[in-house]
Amino acid sequence: MRRAWRDSMAVALLVCTVGVTLVAQDWPQFLGPTRNGSYSGVRLADAWPGEGPVRIWQRPIGAGFAGPVVVGERVVLFHREGSREVVEALGVDTGETLWRYDYQTTYRDDFGFDEGPRSVPVVADGRVFTFGAQGQLHAVDFETGAGIWQVDTHERYGVRKGFFGAAGSPLVEDGRVIVNVGGQRGGIVAFDVRTGDELWTSTSDEASYSSAVGATFGGIRHALFFTRTGLVGVDPISGTVLFQHRWRSRLGASVNAATPLVVGDRVFISSSYGTGAVLLRVDGGDLVEEWAGDDSMTNHYATAVVRDGVLYGYHGRQEYGPSLRAVDLFTGEVRWSEDGFGAGTVTLAGERLVILRESGDLLLADASPDSFAPRSSARILPGIVRAYPALADGRLYARNVDTLVAVDLR
Repeated sequence: MRRAWRDSMAVALLVCTVGVTLVAQDWPQFLGPTRNGSYSGVRLADAWPGEGPVRIWQRPIGAGFAGPVVVGERVVLFHREGSREVVEALGVDTGETLWRYDYQTTYRDDFGFDEGPRSVPVVADGRVFTFGAQGQLHAVDFETGAGIWQVDTHERYGVRKGFFGAAGSPLVEDGRVIVNVGGQRGGIVAFDVRTGDELWTSTSDEASYSSAVGATFGGIRHALFFTRTGLVGVDPISGTVLFQHRWRSRLGASVNAATPLVVGDRVFISSSYGTGAVLLRVDGGDLVEEWAGDDSMTNHYATAVVRDGVLYGYHGRQEYGPSLRAVDLFTGEVRWSEDGFGAGTVTLAGERLVILRESGDLLLADASPDSFAPRSSARILPGIVRAYPALADGRLYARNVDTLVAVDLR
């Protein structure tokens, strides 16, 4: 059964959409084609030379925690320059600007952090969808960069500012852009991809910093959101709530940020702030808790990846120097732990882990349940690096506070 779950996750994605064709080697949204942090493109090198992987290009960029996405010959970046949030298409080979779309923002971070957008763009249906730090949802033509529609979700749905602005990346399902808006007049909201018209609202859950994921259980399609309250599964067509599981810290100054990870009929969610992780089995409209605890893997902001029934990810809060761990998905048993490793992100590429640390160090390691087995490392950017990278056609695109870099891992 575990092999069947693994094989089902490894199936390459081929999605034809209006005006743009997405293939398995593209990285069109947060966490890649299937939103599980897995790459299935050309094989990566087993190791790098002493000087590190080949740097293809780098360029200065504006502020933000939003990582890039890649479709075909274009990298799309969402960032902030001055008082404008900017959506920009760049050439994958050169980093040169192909088109640019921007609009006014007045977002200010109450804690003195970066004031750029947090949410990774989504390329689907011939459009780029972005969700700005102030909750401004925009649709932009992928080919030309022309604006198509926009909705000020915070104004329309009565959203309070929260700690760090809007951060969850939208989910595009069957002609709908679905967002955890988190407002008094709409928790989860679906909009028409063509017009931006509201199609439905569901729940009154406040927004988290987690991005949603689509999944099918028992032949029924679900949109899964890890809101500020917990896990919610809704019908993407109607917004009907299919199941819910409360999972929230008792600490008011806490966040849910990692994306739900779906493996067969299981859903893994994890948070920090004394909350911990839980593995849930979907049984019709019910969720059965298989294990839970705060000692295995508490994801602060980075989503774990899974291979052959083993989770690889971060345990502990970012500011306290989290551990990098391998954890048995089905039992919560810790297989190994690199304590004090520091925060970052993990991407799965076949039998390898591509780890980008906040320091800007890039590591290539075996996805081994037995021990931490790094193969190569190199610093590709100065710290601080908190945005997720994109891995497309063997090339990694990563950003820090002011620079975007493309490196060749083939």
